[in-house]
Amino acid sequence: MIEVEGLTKRFVDRDAVSDVSFFVPEGEVLGFLGPNGAGKTTTMRMITGFLPATAGKIRVAGLDVERDPLGVRARIGYLPENVALYPEMRVEEYLRFRAAVEGIPRGEVKARVDEACDRCMVGDVRRQLAGTLSKGYRQRVGLAAALIHKPPVLILDEPTVGLDPRQIVKIRELITELGREHTVILSTHILPEVEQVCRRVLIIDGGKLVADGTPEQLRSGFSGAAEINVELEAPEAEARAALEVLPGASNVRNEGSGRFRLAVDGGADLRREVFKLAVAKGWVLLGMAQTVPSLEDVFLRLTTHDAEVGQEAQLEEVASA
Repeated sequence: MIEVEGLTKRFVDRDAVSDVSFFVPEGEVLGFLGPNGAGKTTTMRMITGFLPATAGKIRVAGLDVERDPLGVRARIGYLPENVALYPEMRVEEYLRFRAAVEGIPRGEVKARVDEACDRCMVGDVRRQLAGTLSKGYRQRVGLAAALIHKPPVLILDEPTVGLDPRQIVKIRELITELGREHTVILSTHILPEVEQVCRRVLIIDGGKLVADGTPEQLRSGFSGAAEINVELEAPEAEARAALEVLPGASNVRNEGSGRFRLAVDGGADLRREVFKLAVAKGWVLLGMAQTVPSLEDVFLRLTTHDAEVGQEAQLEEVASA
């Protein structure tokens, strides 16, 4: 459904996106992750045709973005992070306008607007001026506009920004439902959200693709980073020294008040050895738990930025000035 090959975007003297390739099949919900300035928004804008690529090919539903940008846009519903609404228009008027722009037959407009308002929970503000809406309502109106022409592809950039917890749950449920009817690319900084709704995850860092797989595959790839949290009633220096010599234990950290954290090489389970150590030393074992890497752990290990964080947005501003 979405094919990206060798995609590159150069701003001034730096590649914001460099030789990125991936494929999103029909009906997949793809999480697209990266720190600020990594190239996520630039990539999504190129896929939607809002930003030309410096090099590479993009095909959406079989159409080449460079050769047929209007055809591609007709097949995409795009929710940008910062939704641009006409402040003097009422929500219903705006959605009717978007329906007309997307070529929806006049006889179907009312039903489409009603459906979009209901699905995105904006029915209670449909007569309100867009300029008076809160951030959360603006996001939901933007999502309603992206859905109104029922495109086969949805590209959603931070769709739950500004929503309260109840609304976040509803929008996550909606995205899961949409994944049964559409191909979805979801960009968000809320990593538990990705684990709940996305079948597959791409991570981009410094303009380059650094990971591609299901959340389970990405976590299992870091199985060597499992840790054990231990709480002991014991002399802290002696306890740390004893824990450090356990086979497979590394990077033992004393977190104070008898609490220690051990990294475990190769994903081994050292809980039995820790228990035996405590018994042999006569120490009281107050608690012990082994943790496995979360998607957040994987993300942080793969995306380490120094001075260049945030430059992508600055370069885009220069290019669009």
